[in-house]
Amino acid sequence: MFDLQGLNIYLIGMMGCGKSTIGPLLAERLGYSFLDTDSTIEKLVGQSISEIFQTVGEAEFRQIETQVLAEVSAHTRLIVATGGGIAIERENWNHLHQGLVIWLDPSVDLIVERLQGDTSRPILATPEDLQPKLERILAERRHRYAAADLHISIAQNCTTEEIIDRILAAIPTVLKTPMAIPV
Repeated sequence: MFDLQGLNIYLIGMMGCGKSTIGPLLAERLGYSFLDTDSTIEKLVGQSISEIFQTVGEAEFRQIETQVLAEVSAHTRLIVATGGGIAIERENWNHLHQGLVIWLDPSVDLIVERLQGDTSRPILATPEDLQPKLERILAERRHRYAAADLHISIAQNCTTEEIIDRILAAIPTVLKTPMAIPV
């Protein structure tokens, strides 16, 4: 295996990409704790993400999200599933880059399949065709997601275990090895 030296791992990507599914299993494999920023925000505010969007709007939600991320980044040995939009705020990258950032990237077709009929997500609350809406959102965010340390493409038939194995195989390729100190 490899030594992460307590470095947090942040999972980013579109809604429905698998962050909340893969996160706890990856945490278990690494002996880390798991945290989902959306769940943390819901507990903190006492409302669902959809209710927060409705009552205070997206801009206020993004500020809460940034505060939660700042607090989370002060901890170590965490696998963090982030909200799909966390990468759009430049300030959040200051916190994300304190750890290892992994972009989980399934095709829009796969995300549509996973989210079909899901009305719990605020961005999906408006009556618009899911496919073009997700394509538009991904087009807006892709350049931000691309700033991740690792990019893990997810194929239609990929199992959760296969994705975790690919992540674990890829992590050593981006870990900075400590420099030897001359004696």
